[in-house]
Amino acid sequence: MNGNPLANKDEKSHKKAPLIGIDIGGTGIKGGIVDLKKGKLLGERFRVPTPQPATPESVAEAVALVVSELSARPEAPAAGSPVGVTFPGIIQHGVVHSAANVDKSWLNTDIDALLTARLGRPVEVINDADAAGLAEARYGAGAGVAGTVLVITLGTGIGSAFIFDGKLVPNAELGHLEIDGHDAETKASAVARERDGLSWEEYSVLLQRYFSHVEFLFSPELFIVGGGISKRADEYLPNLKLRTPIVPAVLRNEAGIVGAAIEIALKHKLAK
Repeated sequence: MNGNPLANKDEKSHKKAPLIGIDIGGTGIKGGIVDLKKGKLLGERFRVPTPQPATPESVAEAVALVVSELSARPEAPAAGSPVGVTFPGIIQHGVVHSAANVDKSWLNTDIDALLTARLGRPVEVINDADAAGLAEARYGAGAGVAGTVLVITLGTGIGSAFIFDGKLVPNAELGHLEIDGHDAETKASAVARERDGLSWEEYSVLLQRYFSHVEFLFSPELFIVGGGISKRADEYLPNLKLRTPIVPAVLRNEAGIVGAAIEIALKHKLAK
């Protein structure tokens, strides 16, 4: 299918300079230098543990450490270049409006302003699943797909990105859909599988319930499954019986970093 305006843009719409993307997670904060012409990292990603408790101040310090390490590399963008960052919560106008899987002190924090002040350079923050969705829509399994694509990330919780014709509809929180009286992510996330000691077959039953419900609500053209668990997709995706094609993410654990860089490029008109 051919209707994705992101995928169909000429590569000349990107400037040559790479950008730094940072992915804030529940257990780790990782970053990389992103080549936006190819959607790939230049060099290895750099990771530090997420501080506990993961308060705004402690996370800002950890992000600064990651950016400092990446900025010292020869392939780094120019000093003062903007940085894209992901965060596991709803972000509106730079402010955190949900904290389901992070420290509650984040609620109502202006994370854009916090990180901009700490890093001394422009920062744009995007929901982590939305970032993964942007990356998959432009460079991954969703490239060139018209209509509705839903990127579902299975990790500490269940994240989701709603993509229509290559464009992001932000802050879709489909991990909080109620299934059998529970938030879906409390039963069907990757962490829930480990917590409950479920076999892949048992886990597939829960995923079937979840994806069937989402399919009924949205009738997407494609499901893309991301998160670290996507590398084991052959253990559970073949067990799912859906009308909608469902495939593993291509960028896997790099999707958030790449998507963060896309977001900052779009906001600063460094890409179209």
